[in-house]
Amino acid sequence: MAMLAGKTMAKNGTFVPAFLFNSPFLSAPIERIKDKRVKHGIRIASSVITAGLAFASKRNYNNQQADSRSVATDPFAALSSWVPCVFVNPGDPICSEYVGYFEHRKKMDEIGIGAIEKLATQNSLGGLLMSAMGRDSEALHLIPSAVLAVNLSPAQDFKEAHGIHQWWRPDLQLQSNIYKYT
Repeated sequence: MAMLAGKTMAKNGTFVPAFLFNSPFLSAPIERIKDKRVKHGIRIASSVITAGLAFASKRNYNNQQADSRSVATDPFAALSSWVPCVFVNPGDPICSEYVGYFEHRKKMDEIGIGAIEKLATQNSLGGLLMSAMGRDSEALHLIPSAVLAVNLSPAQDFKEAHGIHQWWRPDLQLQSNIYKYT
């Protein structure tokens, strides 16, 4: 609910501070794959497919309009000034995909195909499918910018990895990165 409220307010120009703990990221659990090359390959393939479908659906929808969009008409870019603090544990399959989501955007830029990821990061396959069926749907978990705080303290099980109590530990080990959509 906090993510929805923050996104809604940001779309209206009010950028409230947000601290989102264990916020769900609905996606295949790619972050759980151990082999980094396989994980990266799957993410690249997924980005190419998602961007291709997004491009095709937007072309179909906007066939009489120019394809360029400005910040004023691009809701994802309009959200980019809102930078919530997102707290995740890599052992939590419900929220750990935020780590891969933001890291993958950076890697795609580094290898020179950031434009593909820029389109893919704004869309989910589920949202594109719903849109194709005539039901516009915005993926709640997709955000352009964030301060991502990853809990590096080991968790014994899922309950501990997803629990709110982990953030109160005095020996908490956090790694924070700022990801800004441009």
